[in-house]
Amino acid sequence: MRRIFKKSLALKNLFLYIILLAMNMQILSQEITISQEVRMLALGDSYTIGESVKPEQRWPYQFIAALRSKGIKAKDPDYIAVTGWTTSDLLNGFNKDLDRNISYNLVSILIGVNNQYQGLDINIYEPELRQIIDKALELVAQDSSRVFILSIPDYAFTPFGKRDKTISREIDAYNEINKRIAAEFDIACLDITPISRRGLSEPGLVAEDGLHPSGEQYREWVGEIISKLVSSTTKLLDSR
Repeated sequence: MRRIFKKSLALKNLFLYIILLAMNMQILSQEITISQEVRMLALGDSYTIGESVKPEQRWPYQFIAALRSKGIKAKDPDYIAVTGWTTSDLLNGFNKDLDRNISYNLVSILIGVNNQYQGLDINIYEPELRQIIDKALELVAQDSSRVFILSIPDYAFTPFGKRDKTISREIDAYNEINKRIAAEFDIACLDITPISRRGLSEPGLVAEDGLHPSGEQYREWVGEIISKLVSSTTKLLDSR
């Protein structure tokens, strides 16, 4: 009887594992829809505005350049992003700096590292991230396929971070919130954190300041984003 019970428990645990795995795959497999003429707004902090790299090396700029190389018409990206911003700062900046006369059909979100760095209560992050997503969805007529989130890079894997395990654990906790909320809103969540964790073994992925991503690392992020794109007028874009 005990053997049967253990077997039943093992099957139950396996079933739960399969469900969780499927949920995680669904989060990572969400696609991003683009129009034939892209007008993008990039929301975030130093990782979006490209601290310590040239403007043309920022990942949103490289992303738009990649779209153009595929024959997609796209205007230069607009930014609401400042180095050092937390989720609260981004909400304030959005309300202050958004140009309501511009119609956007794609919005990116990358925010949270400064919540962690400044030692803010992690419980602040979720409700404020939800507000940011709500505002982003308003800009694209509630089309969740036109809003996407990038995971927070792990700066422990930079000369500044010195492989600090506490940083990595805390970044992981923030990214778990990212993924869960993205799934609830049915928006894509691009996991670029593994790329950032190559920063110490591949110094070319880190900017000269020893903390932020380099243009080369941002280029790899763009490759991840491109792989999730679907054109509103054609089939899945060739990511090669």
